[in-house]
Amino acid sequence: MNANTTAGSPLGRDTAYPSGYDPGLLYPIPRAPARAQLGITGALPFVGVDRWQAFELSWLDLRGKPHVATATLQVPASSPHLVESKSLKLYLNSLNAARFATAEALQACIEADLSAAAGAPVTLAFGVAPMDDATGHLIRIDDLDIAIDHYGPPDAALLQADPGNVVEETLASALLKSNCPVTGQPDWADVTITYRGPQIDRASLLRYVVSFREHAGFHEQCVEQLFVDLLARCTPTALSVEARYTRRGGLDINPWRGTPGSTPPAPRRTLRQ
Repeated sequence: MNANTTAGSPLGRDTAYPSGYDPGLLYPIPRAPARAQLGITGALPFVGVDRWQAFELSWLDLRGKPHVATATLQVPASSPHLVESKSLKLYLNSLNAARFATAEALQACIEADLSAAAGAPVTLAFGVAPMDDATGHLIRIDDLDIAIDHYGPPDAALLQADPGNVVEETLASALLKSNCPVTGQPDWADVTITYRGPQIDRASLLRYVVSFREHAGFHEQCVEQLFVDLLARCTPTALSVEARYTRRGGLDINPWRGTPGSTPPAPRRTLRQ
């Protein structure tokens, strides 16, 4: 699979609806250039996964009867490529007229095609995450009574933490917004930050999250910038950052990054998903 840039992506272009199964529709984008801009050139400072939820999956059985399902895809953050979202939508649509003996055969096909595109093993499980009802442990920062006037570029210098007060807590905001780097369309997300270390000043964190508002970046890249900036500026000993993006084209993306040894959070959907 060739390494691609956004210049050749199907994003932002009129694209014919696929008439037949075509794994060539998948468009991988190298992760390394965006990571180099964050100062990541060697070993990754995090572990992680990109969890995709697909709500428009359909195929035919061997007698031509359609089947429909939802599915969760997991792409490891260690993969050399991410898969561009419109290309994934087109690829999944190309399965609408494809025939498979069993759902397991479809699963194996999708896993093989996406693994080839990402350059690492990708898994598929049928079904999507339950709605999130675990709100008691979250500290939501969106209702802070503060003035904000910076909407881009993301500014890590806004972040502040108190080294004299070490805590373990989970902070959440529904105000993460960035823009597609190709089409300029807005991407909306709920972000959850769990950490152990110097207490993060919540007003500074909210201003920092809002500073992504006019930033152009893929979902996965935004989460990695959040992680790297929080790690550098606030020096937590443990850190977990997950963003749950709203759905577009029957797909939503939920990147998670954590300090090595971290366990991914339990998959959940927000009310906006």
